[in-house]
Amino acid sequence: MTSEKESAQTWARQLHGSLVILKKNAYLYYLKPPVLIFGVLFPLFFFLSFKMGRPVSADNIVPGMVAMALWFTATAVGPLVTPWERRAKTYERLISSPVSLHAILAGDVMSGLVFGVCFSVVPVLLGLLLTDASVASLPLLLAGIVLGALTFASLGVLLAAPPASSPSNIMLLSNLVRLPLLFVSGIFIPIAEMPVWARWIAPISPLSYASSLIRAAFGRPGYFSVRLSLILLVLFTVVLFLGACRFHRRWRVKGL
Repeated sequence: MTSEKESAQTWARQLHGSLVILKKNAYLYYLKPPVLIFGVLFPLFFFLSFKMGRPVSADNIVPGMVAMALWFTATAVGPLVTPWERRAKTYERLISSPVSLHAILAGDVMSGLVFGVCFSVVPVLLGLLLTDASVASLPLLLAGIVLGALTFASLGVLLAAPPASSPSNIMLLSNLVRLPLLFVSGIFIPIAEMPVWARWIAPISPLSYASSLIRAAFGRPGYFSVRLSLILLVLFTVVLFLGACRFHRRWRVKGL
């Protein structure tokens, strides 16, 4: 009985530590104007510039715009939090705290999750107000946004693992990973219309499955089935988070 109580207290302390990390990241990193502009306006204009002049219906644009905004917002700051901590010389204090590495990284993932979910509401509302698009399944839309944000945030935390104190180095790595995965996800060109080599690469992008879920939520056919997309987003989240924990632990000393 005593061991169960101590275990519950330990879990409560770790959860509290993760929530403190979440609050710290929100105040220090996520609420900065450049981050808000990059996370919201950049994906919006990037998507519209690609679609401009192409015969694509508005109700087909909205799901892609939501998925892309979610992709950029949930992965916007996650890769940069650890390098910023190292450069500010607060990383040593953070990892020497009584909070476990898993709890620290969970707090970083929750930060990206909250940021992505909150700002994905913007393109959803704009699409519903300014176009003829309509939500066919609200639970499916919520599942696509939440699971997508969780997966993308886990990817962002994994990208922060290399022992670099310069955010520009991590940002270069982040863009080398995010942009190719974006272009093979079926947002700009349906996966079925892609070249054969691109159709083989598309399944390794978690954005492909989140995009399929969001399209299905708006009543549009997705390339992957709803069940497969849900299962693989959960699997991607677990693999990416465990990978982030492993590589952060391996490179923790080098980053001091």
